[in-house]
Amino acid sequence: MAKHEAKTRKDDLRTGTPFWLKTPHSAVRAGPHLPRERFDVIVVGAGISGALVAEALTRAGKSVLILDRRPAVRGSTPASTAMIQHEIDVPLTRLRRKIGKDHADRAWLRSARAVGDLVALAAKLGIDCRMRAKTALYLAGNEMGARALLNEAKAREGIGIGALYLNRADLAARFGIDRPAAILSEVSASANPAQLTAGLLQAALSRKARLVSPVEITDMAELPSGVALATRKGEVLVAGHAVFCTGYEHLPQMKTKSHHVTSTWALASQPMPDLPEWMKETIVWEAADPYLYFRTDETGRIIAGGEDEDASDANADPKKLARKAKVIAGKLRDLTGVRIGRPAYAWSAPFSVTDDGLPIIDRVPGFERLFAVMGFGGNGITFSVIGAQVIAAAIADRPDPDADIFRYR
Repeated sequence: MAKHEAKTRKDDLRTGTPFWLKTPHSAVRAGPHLPRERFDVIVVGAGISGALVAEALTRAGKSVLILDRRPAVRGSTPASTAMIQHEIDVPLTRLRRKIGKDHADRAWLRSARAVGDLVALAAKLGIDCRMRAKTALYLAGNEMGARALLNEAKAREGIGIGALYLNRADLAARFGIDRPAAILSEVSASANPAQLTAGLLQAALSRKARLVSPVEITDMAELPSGVALATRKGEVLVAGHAVFCTGYEHLPQMKTKSHHVTSTWALASQPMPDLPEWMKETIVWEAADPYLYFRTDETGRIIAGGEDEDASDANADPKKLARKAKVIAGKLRDLTGVRIGRPAYAWSAPFSVTDDGLPIIDRVPGFERLFAVMGFGGNGITFSVIGAQVIAAAIADRPDPDADIFRYR
């Protein structure tokens, strides 16, 4: 630990490079050649969702081949700030109006369960990814004021999800933050997403899964007893099932009006040893558009993000990255009084969102043995857990009680 901390204090600003890629144990070696044997399942994508799917399937005794057109853990996953939240981007009260009370309540309850499942899984597998349970503070903003947050807290409490409503005085006394109100809740966590993904892939590989990259899948077909996938180089792979876990780079067959790609920005500060104690134990985000969100890691770095734009390529502009990082740092200073100075890292990335804030976890339209996991918004890691559980159950021909909530739509 001391050696790692000494090294990180020498960091310069690495514009465009996610901090997590510079941490140890965040890569997994892949084989360069495709195996000839047939597998039970081919998982396309070696990010967090593909890693969780592969881990769940190998735990169930399935033979698995994992493919990626990039090196493993080098897609959109390292761009995550890894605030592992049970709170869905669309509040419970609003989600009820969008999809009905039953579906909304079950989605929120399943999300809360998924966080606990992931914390337990990381511990069981012994993955050193700085996984840590944390409280979550949801602040009033231009999207939800004090009254709306009070109703939201009551709705969550009503279905068994703890939610403590804080008024302005409570919030100032406990956190030194001046906002009209907030909701304080349990059942959230944070981790190093690259180390978590690498650890899950290693667990799958230890059960005889195979990982090969770079491999790009260009076509697919369903067979009477399985699926066939064609690669850009002309190879044909055959398996019982295939699961596409390709993040925002979704299959054309999965195109839907409810899903689109947007851009986000994030930064990591230098280690800051004198942060308020509450910041070490709490992840924070706003009921605002655009919203600020932040948390800390074990060295005292502040990981913050936000300023999302509804454009898939806006993240490619390095000048915009510098401007966005400055805005994020300024919002953090105004809210908490903490000045981070020049960030050690700043990065941007595209990511997927859906109109109702829920993922799409389903069979690819027109196929029985091809599945896709996509559309994660601000809950990518949490929803990836649900995706792995739902897909593993479907391949085992075992019903998942909440699969209907996440159907293609």
